[in-house]
Amino acid sequence: MNVSKTLKKKAPRLKDEKFAKARMEPLKMLMLRFQQAAFVTGQRVVIIFEGFDAAGKGTCIRHLTESLDPRSHTVVPIGKPSERELGQHYLQRFWKKLPDKGHIVVFDRSWYGRVLVEKVEGYATPKRIKEAYSEINQFEKMLRNDGIILVKIVLVVSKKEQMARFKARLEDPFKSWKITDEDVRNRKRWDDYVRASDQMIEKCPGWYVIASDDKPYARLKVLQAVTQELMELKKFIPHKKRTKRLDDLAKQLLASS
Repeated sequence: MNVSKTLKKKAPRLKDEKFAKARMEPLKMLMLRFQQAAFVTGQRVVIIFEGFDAAGKGTCIRHLTESLDPRSHTVVPIGKPSERELGQHYLQRFWKKLPDKGHIVVFDRSWYGRVLVEKVEGYATPKRIKEAYSEINQFEKMLRNDGIILVKIVLVVSKKEQMARFKARLEDPFKSWKITDEDVRNRKRWDDYVRASDQMIEKCPGWYVIASDDKPYARLKVLQAVTQELMELKKFIPHKKRTKRLDDLAKQLLASS
């Protein structure tokens, strides 16, 4: 499923937020368990989010990470590159943010900016854009070959719902700061971004494409997608039964008291 096909379908909706919350809570606890398993085993995890403006990336990331231990996970917001970064290879700034042993890193936007905003706005030449798809696939292959679990999520909001959210932000003094000139410019290039997103998914596969007109639905689907991708860590979740090692530690502690 690509972005254009997702937009053409009727946006799925849940019964209500209470329905979603009841299904999200156990998944949040599972995320914590997976984080603990990753920390103990040294497993590294990278989760990247792409999507249209006002698609709900920030809120989905908050629900995904709010139960996690802050000591071994990081959320990295990606904006436009600095002047120094503009003089470097576009992937260089992402290498610096990759997770340490046992850590989870969540990218709020990612290296796919090269084939999305840079492509649509003409910040990179057509030749470099064409080369970027292969470079990104090679980059992600290197990450996976090195043992990193990589999860890719793109959130899709309809043009109508996006406008409703923009208007709501303008009317809310605590959210109006989120509206920028870039939002207006990007909306004018809506069709170009849809085409660029479809090509991104086609040339760099492995995405979870999630409709986000209904916020509770999107948050639940994100949690389901990520926990599904981390399921290989389940075998490392500590068993409820006490182990001999813990019994020996308990005896040593009691003997020293």
